[in-house]
Amino acid sequence: MEYRQLGASGLQVPVLSFGTATFGGSNEFFKAWGSTQAEEAKRLIDICMEAGVNLFDTADIYSDGLAEEVLGKAIAGHNRDKLLISTKATFTFGDAPNNQGSSRHHLLKQIEGSLKRLGTDYIDIYHMHGFDGNTPVEETLRTLDDLVQSGKVRYIAASNFSGWHLMKSEAVSEKYGWNRYVAHQVYYSLTNREYEWELMPLGIDKKIGAIVWSPLAGGRLGGKFSRTKDWPDSGRVIGGGSPVPESAVEKEHLFKITDALEAVAEETGKTVPQVAINWLLQRPTVSSIIIGARTEEQLKQNLEAVGWNLTTEQVKKLDAASEIPPIYPYWHQRQNLTLNPPPVFY
Repeated sequence: MEYRQLGASGLQVPVLSFGTATFGGSNEFFKAWGSTQAEEAKRLIDICMEAGVNLFDTADIYSDGLAEEVLGKAIAGHNRDKLLISTKATFTFGDAPNNQGSSRHHLLKQIEGSLKRLGTDYIDIYHMHGFDGNTPVEETLRTLDDLVQSGKVRYIAASNFSGWHLMKSEAVSEKYGWNRYVAHQVYYSLTNREYEWELMPLGIDKKIGAIVWSPLAGGRLGGKFSRTKDWPDSGRVIGGGSPVPESAVEKEHLFKITDALEAVAEETGKTVPQVAINWLLQRPTVSSIIIGARTEEQLKQNLEAVGWNLTTEQVKKLDAASEIPPIYPYWHQRQNLTLNPPPVFY
């Protein structure tokens, strides 16, 4: 397994990490993702560890905390020092008015709950699951800095922030000398490349590593969806369990991408999802890609996405198929590349 430095931190993370949103299945939404329980989860964790995948991602809201509980039971037999655990807070957890957001009140409560459910005394990477526009950025970052100082958190990270959210947070941390976000957990896939417009350049400039969620576009690049195949009538995407909404992926655009993926898969002898994940591994700022699996076979297949690289021509073929018209001001900036050198990721 290849390891990469996580942003500007000294932490080395595997290029593939394992997501546990399929653990628990306590409500209808997460049941559509999966309902893996402790015994099966332990086997999946064992397979990951054998392959060198030692970073496990979860969140307090996944199955209302049950995913953290299942993960905690599944890792109980492993040496904690060899594991990296990532979890998140911010979104609503409970009915009380203060059971949401990134306030000091909510974060201090949620970190204690996550530690208890996971059966550990520290979190390696603690993400703000989304940007809280109601809480002062200073309050959030001071609280996170306190958690690092206390030893309950090793590194802090953001998730699903816009460019200005992340840049404002960086400026506040720098102003007060507090711990800064070293990673940004983001949605990025061949079907949706908006991450490249603003967040990737920011990540390059500020040395913020990307941890990619849903690299297969919520299941659409898993090999079942194609111009040459009958559209599935069941499964996570059809059943509404995909984290990527239907409106985010236009059908013809998807087919252009799967056409290219199938061609490259045939050339390489790899599967469509393996090619889609490998393409992401060659993009700037990407530190780790979160893979999920409901079965051992799915997990083993996804692990085969590493250890090889697409050729330059194959990457160009996928780039061309997945290109989308940029929104303003990015189309204007591209028109004036003669005045400004192209960004390093073009």
